[in-house]
Amino acid sequence: MSKRRGSGEGSIYEIKATGRWCAAISEQTALGRRRKWLYGKTRREVQEKLTVALRTRQLGLPQSDDRRTVGAYLTEWLATTEATIRPRTFVRYSQYLRIHAIPIIGHIVLSHLGPEHLQQLYANRLQAGLSPTSVAHLHTVMHTALGRAEAWGLTPRNVARLVRPPRAPRREMTALTPEQVGSLLVAARGDRLEALFVVAVTTGMRQGELLALRWANVDLAAATVAVRATLGEKKSGFEFVEPKSARSRRQIALTAIAVAAVRRHRAAQLEERMRAGTSWTDHDLVFASEVGGPLDGSNVLRRSFYPLLRRAGLARVRFHDLRHSAATLMLSRGVPLKIVSEILGHSQISITADTYMHVTPGMQREAAAAVDAALGS
Repeated sequence: MSKRRGSGEGSIYEIKATGRWCAAISEQTALGRRRKWLYGKTRREVQEKLTVALRTRQLGLPQSDDRRTVGAYLTEWLATTEATIRPRTFVRYSQYLRIHAIPIIGHIVLSHLGPEHLQQLYANRLQAGLSPTSVAHLHTVMHTALGRAEAWGLTPRNVARLVRPPRAPRREMTALTPEQVGSLLVAARGDRLEALFVVAVTTGMRQGELLALRWANVDLAAATVAVRATLGEKKSGFEFVEPKSARSRRQIALTAIAVAAVRRHRAAQLEERMRAGTSWTDHDLVFASEVGGPLDGSNVLRRSFYPLLRRAGLARVRFHDLRHSAATLMLSRGVPLKIVSEILGHSQISITADTYMHVTPGMQREAAAAVDAALGS
């Protein structure tokens, strides 16, 4: 072998027998110092590898000999992650990685992945028509996946920390006015799922929490419901899973309007059960199909919620906007922010404050007026 070495290049050699190039770098291991060899077809290829290795050593980051690609790693990570996250979250992660990330950067060796690759990925997806919000979600998934690779020592660093994703536009929240809520409740009277909509707009419960609500967790005498599960979707159907956070497990007081609606709903459900006979599958669900099974959230929207909005003369909103409507209504009537946060099951009161900041200016004016009154102004 003949040695060729440029200024600041380190040890770079050409192997005469094969025409390939190699470089040597010294690194510290648990067994002492050793020489690590880097190979390539051209001197430039080896120089690039050597530059990365020297930079990694300078930063005190672990060296990786793992040659697995980004695509192989992300596929493995998805498989090991499936049992630790919610089914819907897993489906969303899979879609972002398999459809958008792996086809673009899956061929890159994981330990060679740089921030420029992610930046190019995001630009590519934006040009392909993916929304800034979706690209921002893709970045979040990549950040999580690469964070685990860093923790496992498969890559010297989580390069997603060095990349700024596109700014996702803030989605404006829609909240029905008290008058609109009134119109909704009038239009819902007599609907098979009237109680579902009444409880939703008066408690702010999430759709999944409502569809997983069991009679065992309803106390009409005390006018309370306890949130203990949420209905999730998976490949084989539906499943009942734990609420998204400890604060999501909560007890909520029902309004008199809600109690009355749930009582009517219970009587109607008992009649449905008698008609169904042996076809009834008993899951103890408050809001069930006509044979006792779980309701499909999408069907609830198409067959019940959207027609209800039309009957009420209201523009189409999301089911989740009933939650926003309940929170806005409570805050505008002076219910303390902390209590509203507990009712909604937010993990932190700051989430409630940030989400409903549009309500606070009026509350601040009322607070100022109360101070004036106290001081005799």
